[in-house]
Amino acid sequence: MVSPISNDAVGFAPLAPPTVWQGWDAFVHRAPAPARDADDPTWSQAEREDYHSELAVMRTPAMDSVFTAVRRLLLVNRRQQAGARRGLIISGPATTGKTTTMMALGRSFQLADARQHPGQDGRRPVLFISVPPAATPKMLVSEFARFLGMPITDRLNQTQITGAVCDLLCELGTQLVLIDDVHLLDTQRRAGAETSDQLKYLGERIPATFVYSAIDVETSSLLSGVRGAQIAGRFKIFRHRPLAYATTQDQAVWDDLVRAVEDLLRLRAHRPGTLVKHAAYLHARTAGRIGSLSHLIREAALVAITEGTERITKQLLSEVELDAAAETQARPARRK
Repeated sequence: MVSPISNDAVGFAPLAPPTVWQGWDAFVHRAPAPARDADDPTWSQAEREDYHSELAVMRTPAMDSVFTAVRRLLLVNRRQQAGARRGLIISGPATTGKTTTMMALGRSFQLADARQHPGQDGRRPVLFISVPPAATPKMLVSEFARFLGMPITDRLNQTQITGAVCDLLCELGTQLVLIDDVHLLDTQRRAGAETSDQLKYLGERIPATFVYSAIDVETSSLLSGVRGAQIAGRFKIFRHRPLAYATTQDQAVWDDLVRAVEDLLRLRAHRPGTLVKHAAYLHARTAGRIGSLSHLIREAALVAITEGTERITKQLLSEVELDAAAETQARPARRK
């Protein structure tokens, strides 16, 4: 019989999800596991595993572009008291780093807000939620309330919850609303269409800049029909594509990203430069998807620690199974 793995056994402390304020605020302020010398005898294996499990996310050109676009939208919307504020939709294939970019954006904004308003711990400058599957308007606004810690009872109707949420967000100084997975809204169905209308209403009531994240929003129903035309008229679309490897400049960007991740490794027998040497292979394996690259290197590092080899080789990389999207793209690379 296989014994269950306890959280205590692996040194894991469960965290609240970022879709509630306590979890979001912990994400914003939590420092990553500190790096030490790989041979430090006081650094336990569990602590080294934790460190490699959360290797820091590298800034990419896509992140910089999103940050710039949102800073400009915040300025455009700052004096907009009513009507259609402008927003941004981050759209692209799965595992290209859309949610990571959105969360990094929110973290950067909240830290900047804290510097501008020292001592005002009651502020909630950022709200982050994810659209629930088969969402209704009440389910959506209840996610807003859940993030804020507002008690929701069955006796409260959608209108009451919406009014309370909007009033509280105005009081708390919320300026950036981040909504993940908006591609789950099927506006061809009544519930999805009504939830899309609810999003539009919230955008008009809450004096904040809204940023959506979606998988290939251009091919979803969200931008179709009259409702879709309204969204398209208010939101810019940033296409968060996988990183290319076609030109010298593309290769330099990818190689720098791989080098930055490799510099973070703390493996006792790893040869520096190994991952950069195999940068082209890593691109082929992951199809340029940031999420897939992060998974590949982190899992390889953890295998190297748990199996005692303490190094990442191309053979080890080839043995790590990735998400289906990356594996489909990478079949030729797996045979090389």
